[in-house]
Amino acid sequence: MKKYLFGLGALVAPSLIGAMVVTGCGEDGDDGGLPGLGDDVCGPCGTIATGDVGISGDARLDGFFEALGNMNSATLTIQGDFEANIRALAAVYDVEITGAIDAEVVGQVNAAIQADIEANVSGSLSVDYQPARCQANVSVAVDAQAKCEAKAGCEVEVNPGQASVTCEGTCSGSCEGTCSGNFACEVQSGGVACEGQCEGACTLETAAACSGTCRGTCNGTCSAEDGNGNCQGKCDGTCQGTCELSVAAECSGSCTGKCLVTPPSGGCEGSASCRGSCEGSCTGGCEGNFTPPSASAMCDASVDCQASARAEANASLECTPPQLKIDYAFAAGVEANAQAEFTARLAELKVRGVAIVQGAAKYQALLTGEVNGEVVFEPSPAAALATSLRGFASASAFAKFDIPAAKITCVVDAVAEAGPILTRLTTGTTTNLQAQAEFVTAFTGGFRAGT
Repeated sequence: MKKYLFGLGALVAPSLIGAMVVTGCGEDGDDGGLPGLGDDVCGPCGTIATGDVGISGDARLDGFFEALGNMNSATLTIQGDFEANIRALAAVYDVEITGAIDAEVVGQVNAAIQADIEANVSGSLSVDYQPARCQANVSVAVDAQAKCEAKAGCEVEVNPGQASVTCEGTCSGSCEGTCSGNFACEVQSGGVACEGQCEGACTLETAAACSGTCRGTCNGTCSAEDGNGNCQGKCDGTCQGTCELSVAAECSGSCTGKCLVTPPSGGCEGSASCRGSCEGSCTGGCEGNFTPPSASAMCDASVDCQASARAEANASLECTPPQLKIDYAFAAGVEANAQAEFTARLAELKVRGVAIVQGAAKYQALLTGEVNGEVVFEPSPAAALATSLRGFASASAFAKFDIPAAKITCVVDAVAEAGPILTRLTTGTTTNLQAQAEFVTAFTGGFRAGT
């Protein structure tokens, strides 16, 4: 990395910094009486760490610096929150932690939680888990594209809030074109029959199989019951009442929530939104690679702006909270005060566990491109950003950017600052990824032996 940083300075500085003798800034950051230089050019250099967005003075380049700052901040926050939540759970379950948080420490916390469950629960926890979904924010990409083109002197004609992108993955929102895929059309359902798959709750007037939590009568074995003997857990048989679905499934009764249907040949109709492949323009979110639209009919900077806008959107990707329901029945002989204490510990575990799972989903998506074990972003946002920024390690790479001479040293410093950040993102996060995976696997599996 030191060779890389030195090489950058050696390549960039000699050919560009000399121009500062003619168009540099005067003392105390004034413009030296030179026309065209203002406070945004002659002020102090911005830094990636502080989130400054005008480091180079060219939006096509500054978009990458801003994306790196956002990604660095997001991953550091997730890592810090994860470690704080693990330490809090360790305190709840009387596990002493003396060093850094790694997979071994998380394993100790998991073992304590598992022991607590085995001591108080009959059988095991019944966990219905719907994983988090991560996608790039289309509005961030479109807004960044429009601002970049405007700063490049192009006439912007598109309202970013109403624009869309070309999505190569799964479109979540409106598809101006043809939406395709199994159960790719999403319709809000308020307790009516659903001819596809129901995501939410299914009211069953006639007993049927339930892939979730059965609340009512279970004609079979129920994992947990209330004081009146009604099923409040998984039903190994048929359920009559309400089935709270853990994942989208067929509903033979009435569906409350969302109804997913396979679109006809023309795509989704009426008020239905798309949750599949969009052969057209996608507005909302995109799970996978995408291309922002140009906001100007003719703009030479469009391609470079698209690259930086894509980087900004991927660095700011959003993940929905996972859906989690935990059911259990106390073991015989567990006294009332012990039940109350266990319930309190479990409530703390659920709150912190859901936060960890959501953070881990974003952490994994940013660094590896994977969401729920599937590659969604290829290459990963971190790898794509590293490739782009390391491509600037030459004087020729800067030739296409309009960098004021007074900003050249700022750019050199910023790329030097980027080096250690990129190293941390690409090679320095392995320990935390492993530790997060250790907890997520156990938590979503109900802390059963072997998970």
